[in-house]
Amino acid sequence: MYFETMQPTRLFFHCAIPSMVSMAVSSLYTVADGIFVGRFIGQDALAAVNLVMPLVMICFALADMVAVGSSVQISILLGRREEDQARVIFSSCVKLIAAFSCLAGLLGFFLARPALLTMGAGENVTELAAQYIRVYAVFSPLVMVFFAIDNYLRVCGKARYSMVLNVVTALGNILLDFVFIVLLRWGIWSAALASCLSLSLGTVLAMVPFFRQKLKLYFVRGILSLRQLGHLLANGSSELFTNIASSAMMLILNAVLLRIGGSLAVAAVSVVMYVDSIVNSLIFGLADSMQPAISYCHGCGLRARVRALEKRVLLTAAAISLAALIFMRSCGGGLIALFVQEGDSSLLTMSLRAMELFSLSYVVSWVDACLGSYLTALDRPGRSLAVTLCGTLVFPVLSLGILAPLWGLDGVWCMPLAAGVASAVVSVAAVATMGQTGGTSESAGPQE
Repeated sequence: MYFETMQPTRLFFHCAIPSMVSMAVSSLYTVADGIFVGRFIGQDALAAVNLVMPLVMICFALADMVAVGSSVQISILLGRREEDQARVIFSSCVKLIAAFSCLAGLLGFFLARPALLTMGAGENVTELAAQYIRVYAVFSPLVMVFFAIDNYLRVCGKARYSMVLNVVTALGNILLDFVFIVLLRWGIWSAALASCLSLSLGTVLAMVPFFRQKLKLYFVRGILSLRQLGHLLANGSSELFTNIASSAMMLILNAVLLRIGGSLAVAAVSVVMYVDSIVNSLIFGLADSMQPAISYCHGCGLRARVRALEKRVLLTAAAISLAALIFMRSCGGGLIALFVQEGDSSLLTMSLRAMELFSLSYVVSWVDACLGSYLTALDRPGRSLAVTLCGTLVFPVLSLGILAPLWGLDGVWCMPLAAGVASAVVSVAAVATMGQTGGTSESAGPQE
């Protein structure tokens, strides 16, 4: 397989570019929601989407846990030439994801409103948020599978096909947003409907190659042992807790913002997070794109090749983050204006201040994201989970608890920088003390 034979730099671009484009474009459907909702529905609707999105992401976290954990195991097995067992894991995990998605949909539909009320949001914002999340709950089986199946396409070397699917999905979402919100004036629930319809189409198209049985993975009969299931869930637990911890952090952050600055502050941070989602999608797309190759080479025992690939990930992530920092501090005002209704100067001013301070976090925020993904690819779930929890929950909560009482809203905007520095130190220490990545062979394929 080309994972072990292609020159590392060429392999890096072969895997990373389609995945980064896929992630960046797929993030546009969220950004498109923000632009259409903010400009054509209003400030309360923008705050409602930001309040409810963490709950949506928690539901997706279950599918992500199974998909990432199993794709690492599948890549290692393919590297060991154990293709039959890899297919059993793939088939079993797709079924498991479908079951999880049905459960998540039921919980989301019936428990969304009580969860929102506990956060202290006003009645209008709560009602708008409930409308939004219930659409996702109805479509959850198809939507959650879409976010999972992308991992298996990349394992099979179909990164470009995945990229095309994400582009088609994002463009379809933007078109439907325009039709539903601008032309038909259907309201906030139609923003969720636009996303779910386009993602459902993406799921159907993504499943086609696996049913045709022309890839290394396709559906077979077989059952995972409890030991295998426990191991892959443990390895994917870092991704689960990344989503849950980051979503929980957003819930905590929103609660703090509601207390300090009201729904205006929640709307302001949502604008910044929409812009930040594009940068994050590039970083995570970059890191995730190399997981199959790193896991495969790890299974083959190619330690030098593993290190060469990760070095390219880190250098590229640092360059992207630096460019984002410069761009957001020089052109942030123009971006923010896309999300704000004309004449809403208070939201524009607060969002500009938030972006000015928040953007400083890009100096270090890429470190734990890349190294956490690296540890997952090497089948080190314990270390990966520790890095994830520190970076997405522990240090952000501690930083928020210290800085918000001292500096108010400015303390909230500075929290990502403080948390990023601490998590970067922990993630570097986790990798530095790991020892050898395993395996014995250093000779197969070009290394550096």
